[in-house]
Amino acid sequence: MLFGQEHVERYRATDGKEGHDWQGSQVLILTTKGRKSGEQRDTPLIYGQSGEDYLIVASKGGADTPPAWWLNLQADPEAEIQVWGDRFKVRAREAGAEEKPVLWETMTGHWPAYDDYQKQTERPIPVVVLER
Repeated sequence: MLFGQEHVERYRATDGKEGHDWQGSQVLILTTKGRKSGEQRDTPLIYGQSGEDYLIVASKGGADTPPAWWLNLQADPEAEIQVWGDRFKVRAREAGAEEKPVLWETMTGHWPAYDDYQKQTERPIPVVVLER
């Protein structure tokens, strides 16, 4: 996603009233710990849900390399998300082979371009499950 820090600040200042709804999709703010810097990193991402879990896709627009936030979560799966005005801790995991097809379909329902992104790269694009 190509959102700037100003998107994060507006989202936070308005409890998501500005920034949650974006181009027909919904956006959360993911906060990870930088694997090299140790600093907090905020990333706005399109999300979906499966039961109580939140879903995000580590697509990086179909690039051959994964997004930095996914590398950060692989190093430390403990993170925080903000959905609307609600901020809470989550633990990230990659969707397993059995559950991924259904979760992928959920996410392409929110952002159909994920299918195009997968066609652009040999890298299997992960669906990331964020559990409270």
